[in-house]
Amino acid sequence: MSPRALLFALLCPWLASAAPQRPDIVFLLIDDLGYADCGFNGGKQILTPTIDRLAKAGTVLEHFYVQPVCSPTRSTLLTGRYPTRTGVYSIVSPHATWGLPLAERTLADALKQAGYSTQIVGKWHLGEFKPEYLPLSRGFEHHYGHYFGMLDYFTHERGGELDWYRDGKALKEEGYTTHLLRDEACRIINRQPKDKPLFLYVPFNGVHGPFQAPETYLKPYPNLKNNRQKLAGMLAAVDEAIARIEDSLRQAGRLENTLIVFSSDNGGPPPGDNTPLRDHKGTIYEGGVRAAAFACWPGHIPAGQRLREPLHMVDWYPTLIKLGGGSLEQKLPIDGLDLWPTLTQGAPSPHDAILCVSTQGPVRAAVRMGEWKLLQLNATEEAAEDEADGAKAKAKGKAAKATAKYEPLALYHLTEDPSETKNLAATQPDRVKAMQARLAALLKDAVPPGNAAPRK
Repeated sequence: MSPRALLFALLCPWLASAAPQRPDIVFLLIDDLGYADCGFNGGKQILTPTIDRLAKAGTVLEHFYVQPVCSPTRSTLLTGRYPTRTGVYSIVSPHATWGLPLAERTLADALKQAGYSTQIVGKWHLGEFKPEYLPLSRGFEHHYGHYFGMLDYFTHERGGELDWYRDGKALKEEGYTTHLLRDEACRIINRQPKDKPLFLYVPFNGVHGPFQAPETYLKPYPNLKNNRQKLAGMLAAVDEAIARIEDSLRQAGRLENTLIVFSSDNGGPPPGDNTPLRDHKGTIYEGGVRAAAFACWPGHIPAGQRLREPLHMVDWYPTLIKLGGGSLEQKLPIDGLDLWPTLTQGAPSPHDAILCVSTQGPVRAAVRMGEWKLLQLNATEEAAEDEADGAKAKAKGKAAKATAKYEPLALYHLTEDPSETKNLAATQPDRVKAMQARLAALLKDAVPPGNAAPRK
């Protein structure tokens, strides 16, 4: 806890009052959503009425951090631990012989122990090469959806191989994946016992490529072209799905006591819009690691609030376990901190520093402290270039050329320069030194990437 946060807690003990009755929890994770693709974050091109209404009814998290790509963000949510603890720095590819380490306790484990029904509808992406790595072995009672990304939205195949399952069994069925996930989420809500709390984790495959949408979703966007038009249709389908999920909660009499959390898993790749942030998915610039996010629970979370305090995906782990009446006692240390006082009562961020690490591990890392962010090369320049080149290779066309080369050391003031254009490292030597020391402490015991671990 930072000195400012500690002082706040000491001066205002009433903020530590008892949490409300434990809620149902619906966590909506949107794949590859751009920071400014939705209206609540300034988007003008794509209609997202349901998402925008829920954001307005709750609190928008303007400085909410995730990881540069899919799998690491999912690991931070489910463990409350940075990739430096788990080794999940990069994407877990199909049939890779690694995944989220089995020693990790998951959010689903904790909430299940607290009496919750634990359900996942959507993309897993944390390993499937052995049954013990699958959702049903990681605290979830039910899984419907797929294990990896780049899924064809109509055939449910990746590279010609079916990737669609119900509770670990391959499932061949027709339908647009966003619709199928929507319908399954609604079924779960409708059959949920009224006296049992629900944790429903919905990691949509939308709006991740390939860019595919039913024609009806494209018609409202005749002025958009190519993949931008298709992304608009895909996001419109996700918005519609969320509306149906909300309506099911209402009809089941659960909506008033449901905490809805919404976030992207990383910054958007082209043609996603990350305005005004620099760069995109795969980088540790703000455009790669700052997510479009909000939380909504009327009567408990302030409506119409835009929160600028820095928070991270790891923080939902202890926060949700605490709200759910679960135990935070565990063998492995937790990096996440309770964000509830910040979210609901105006407390400062519980963090004195937030860590960002690249897809190659601590080769390239950044630390956010207050309004400042330091990016630093922590290995050979050649290793960093390999990492940067890997990020560029995932971008297409002109946008790839816009990905700037990482500097060995960079310092940005994010309030004055959210686009990270002015490197102030040379003019702030004392601040750089202090932030380098804090970053070194965060990286001190970093484990190697999981995909580099010895195979068994």
